[in-house]
Amino acid sequence: MRKTILITGASSGLGKETAGLFQRKGWNVIASMRNTVNGIELAALEDVLVTKLDVLDLSSIENTVKMGIQRFGKIDVLLNNAGYGAYGPLESFPRENIIRQFNTNVIGLIDVTKSLLPHFRVNRSGMIINISSIGGKMTFPLGTLYHGTKFAIEGISESLKYELEQFGGQVKIVEPGAIATDFTGRSLDISNDETLAEYQPLVGKIISAMGELFQNASSASVIANVIYEAATDGKDQLRYTAGNDAQVMVDNRRQYDDESFMEGIKKQFGI
Repeated sequence: MRKTILITGASSGLGKETAGLFQRKGWNVIASMRNTVNGIELAALEDVLVTKLDVLDLSSIENTVKMGIQRFGKIDVLLNNAGYGAYGPLESFPRENIIRQFNTNVIGLIDVTKSLLPHFRVNRSGMIINISSIGGKMTFPLGTLYHGTKFAIEGISESLKYELEQFGGQVKIVEPGAIATDFTGRSLDISNDETLAEYQPLVGKIISAMGELFQNASSASVIANVIYEAATDGKDQLRYTAGNDAQVMVDNRRQYDDESFMEGIKKQFGI
């Protein structure tokens, strides 16, 4: 029997790549996105349902889950992929931007997850795969908000694993490094107030180094294959590091104490 995966944020980048991979592997795919106009290519594929889902809109979440079950009978895997990164000095962010970052990356993820838990519980099966980041294991300068959300996803996922085990469900986390998509454009929200003079040298150095960070970026297909592995390997494994750069960074983080690691980061950015 064909399995079904629901993917949030499937209009482009990693979400779109993952949707195509699972479809080619013989899965039913519910490719959800805020604007379904961006899903024309996916909608043309066999056994792909493109739906409108905004993680900030509860009714769109409920409608997508309902439509997916009606179309395919059962949802086996949820991939929480939707999200973006807010970067800049914390002092420069208006409160509404702070709330939006946590609502999108954390509360939205929780709302989508909650919408599927009754379905998983009744079926006594189901898997949640949450896209975190190496940014959920370590931090870079100016990422207070983004890293805060990714650290939250790590904790949410780890604790939720205990709950889903009570009825045969699973939780997994995929932690990519840099991905060669348009993340730095479409999915990056940079805030800076140039009147805050004390931060400007740091802001300048980080922005200048941003391109260098993506020189060793993995293609979206590399990360999508790790997601597929997590969904199908049958292992009781919580975390999957995705990408060569991610593996190097995670290994370094394990090796050094906080002070030594942070000094290394400062040296890397020239700060």
